Amino acid sequence: MTDKPEIDFIEGPAPTELTITDLIVGDGPEAVPGGLVDVHYVGVEFDTGEQFDASWDRGQSAKFPLPQLIAAWQQGIPGMKVGGRRQLICPPELAYGPAGGGHRLSGKTLVFVIDLLGV
Repeated sequence: MTDKPEIDFIEGPAPTELTITDLIVGDGPEAVPGGLVDVHYVGVEFDTGEQFDASWDRGQSAKFPLPQLIAAWQQGIPGMKVGGRRQLICPPELAYGPAGGGHRLSGKTLVFVIDLLGV
């Protein structure tokens, strides 16, 4: 996994529940709830397909304690194994909250493709 993933535009209405899809199943240690993760990720808006963030573009992975991340990541990363690539489709309630919440992504359904590099 050395290439930044392309996120294809997803047809149809945005899901109202967190949607988790393993694109590549890893074979390393497993991420646990509340743990520390080292990830590469790309995030796009569901409605437009426009990228809003990507660790790939900064040239370095991101290390986070899961409790500091949006709820969709807290729910969607545990169980993933190092070496894996997972797509999360995150409704606003599990991302940056409802429209008018003060964040530029409030009210938006977000799509992330996350590569788990380490735990």
